[in-house]
Amino acid sequence: MRYTAKERVKFIFSHFAKKSRLLRVVLWPVFVLAMIVLTFATYFFRNMKKEACIGSLCLFFVMCSSFSFPLFENLEVSQKPMILIADTRVGKAADDLPKEEILDDDDVMDGYEDVEFEHVDNLDKYSLDEILAESSSSVNATASSDNDVEGNAKKPADQSVSVPSDYVFDKNDWRLLLINKQHPVPDDYHFELGIIKGAMRCDTRIIDDLVAMLQGAKEDGVNLVICSPYRDMNRQTMLFERKIEAYMARGYSYMEAYKTTAHAVTVPGASEHQIGLALDIICDTYASLNEGFGETEAGKWLKEHSAEYGFTLRYPKGKEYITGIEYEPWHFRYVGREAATVMKEKDICLEEFVERL
Repeated sequence: MRYTAKERVKFIFSHFAKKSRLLRVVLWPVFVLAMIVLTFATYFFRNMKKEACIGSLCLFFVMCSSFSFPLFENLEVSQKPMILIADTRVGKAADDLPKEEILDDDDVMDGYEDVEFEHVDNLDKYSLDEILAESSSSVNATASSDNDVEGNAKKPADQSVSVPSDYVFDKNDWRLLLINKQHPVPDDYHFELGIIKGAMRCDTRIIDDLVAMLQGAKEDGVNLVICSPYRDMNRQTMLFERKIEAYMARGYSYMEAYKTTAHAVTVPGASEHQIGLALDIICDTYASLNEGFGETEAGKWLKEHSAEYGFTLRYPKGKEYITGIEYEPWHFRYVGREAATVMKEKDICLEEFVERL
């Protein structure tokens, strides 16, 4: 006669239980657990549930696996205020860090010894006077010109832009090109670089308005300073990797360091600096790229007046869950006066503006 597994367990338990009362007490929990396991196992096998069991195991593996990371990252981006890609995952997130532990570009560039990139250490920073003093630069001519690069009359510094209600924005306008983690720089995108001063460059089409903005700020008693405009792929990659290394030196795992870095530095290939339309702006009295700049007179002036010159605060506060980047009051992007004015009036970021097109 063939006994079932449950009958065998009962027989073994009763056999040992008869020998000692103490042993019976010890074995009782084991017996109960064994019977529960056997009951479930018998149910699955007798009712042809093996496929369901295997499927459940595969689903559990996928959910816990790093292979599914991009999928669940996108879900978090769209469903919750973004602490980019770190908030609910393993490890430290940028917002969990003490302020002194959040690294800016200067922190990771100090002492960089690689000869190929030594020119980016202590990156050049120029004020309006220094830019205009560059005798070999074409900025002198464009700054004094009455027309912009497209031949249109320049807007006086004290006149705000009025966008007609029937104004039509072109989604293919180079000024409105959306660059972020989901929309990297197109392979076929080309533009001409113009010299701001020295090795500092940007898209030549925005230099007029950039210089006009610096001049407008100076007339209001604010001395703006330009730093980190155009970055090529090599520099963006180097900066990203250096910041990862810096966080790992503080005890982070590679994945923790990557997530935290991506919250402050755009992933190479998805940076607006690479298309020459974005630049970092500070002032002569506040040289740090951190949230404190937004409370300075320069930060407030830029937030209020940058749209008049075609620039927008690219990563505003409260939009982190859309842009995927922390609040950066120093990072401005050229989008043209009309678009910048609409974005300011409606309090929307570039992602929201482009989506509405």
